[in-house]
Amino acid sequence: MSSTRDLSEALARAREAVAIETCAVGALGDRIDASFARAVQLVLDCAGRVVVTGMGKSGAVGRKLASTLASTGTPSLFLHPAEGLHGDLGMVASGDVLIVLSQSGWTDEVGAILPAMERIGVPIVAFTGRQHSPLTAKATVTLDVSVEREACPLGLAPTASTIAQMAMGDALAVAVMTARQFTREDFAALHPGGSLGRQTRGDRVSALMRTEEAVAVVGEATVLREVLFSITAARAGAAAVVDHERRLLGIITDGDIRRALLADENGLAKRASDVMTQRPKIARPDQLAVEALQSMKEYKIGDMPVVDKERRVLGMLNLKDLLDLGME
Repeated sequence: MSSTRDLSEALARAREAVAIETCAVGALGDRIDASFARAVQLVLDCAGRVVVTGMGKSGAVGRKLASTLASTGTPSLFLHPAEGLHGDLGMVASGDVLIVLSQSGWTDEVGAILPAMERIGVPIVAFTGRQHSPLTAKATVTLDVSVEREACPLGLAPTASTIAQMAMGDALAVAVMTARQFTREDFAALHPGGSLGRQTRGDRVSALMRTEEAVAVVGEATVLREVLFSITAARAGAAAVVDHERRLLGIITDGDIRRALLADENGLAKRASDVMTQRPKIARPDQLAVEALQSMKEYKIGDMPVVDKERRVLGMLNLKDLLDLGME
C-alpha cells in the first residue's frame, strides 16, 4: 500500500506534468509563422488527399490529426509506416500531401518510406522537435513542435511532446477549415450520427416543433382555468395566446398560472390577456433548431412559439424535446 507521503509526491508530480504541458502548448503560439502558413497552403492546394504518418506515440497523434482533417473538410487518411513498407504505400499518389510526425526527426520505418514519397513527388510537411534532422532535410516545410522537457519524471515517455504535436495539428486543421470557409452545414453533412450529428445536422425548427394537439392555443379572453386545462391536455408547459386569426399575442406558462393563483385565490378566473407575457421570444420554422435552442437556454425558456411571417402560430418548440434528442 502506498504511504501518504508517496501519494502526496505523486499528486505533486501530476500537477507539475500539467504545468509542463501547458507551457509546451503555450510556446506554440509564436510558431504560427510563415512556415505554418506555407503548410496551410500546401493542404489547401492538395488535389488528392492528405496522408498522415508516424510511429509509436507520434502515430497515435497522427491518427487523430487525419481524423480531424477528414471531419473538417479535408480528405485525409493515416498510413502506418511499417504497413507502408509492406504494400500500403499504394495509398499515396501524385497530388497528395504527406504529413510526417516524428519528435526525434527520424525513425527507421519513416525513413524507409520517404524515398518512395520523393519518387512520387509528394510534398512533405514535417512535425518534429529537431530542426536539424534527416526528416527536416527532406521536408518541404517543417513545423517546430519541440518542447523544453517531457512531463515524464524520467524524461523518457512522450508526454509534453505529444501534446505539442496534437495542438499544432489542431491549429493546422482549424486554419485550413477557416480558409475553406467550412460551415456548420458542411460539418453536419459529415457527421450525420451521434451527439455531434444531432447538434449539427441542420434540422430546422419546423422538423422538431410540436404541432396540432401537442400545442396549447387559447384566446385572449380565455380564463386561466381553461388555459390550464389546455396546457394539461397538450402535455405542454405553456400556451400560446392568439387573436381570431391565430396571430400570436403572448404566452402563458404553467408557472404564470401558479403565481396568479398564489397572488389571488380567485386567480383562475382571470383572463389570459391579464397574465400573458406580451411579445415573447419566438422561433421561425426555417430557423436552425440549434440556434433556437441556444436562445431558449440563454433566456431560460421552456416553450417557444413558432410563427410565420404574419406571426400566426404554427407550433411550439419545447426545450425538453430538444435536450432529449441529445442537442446541447
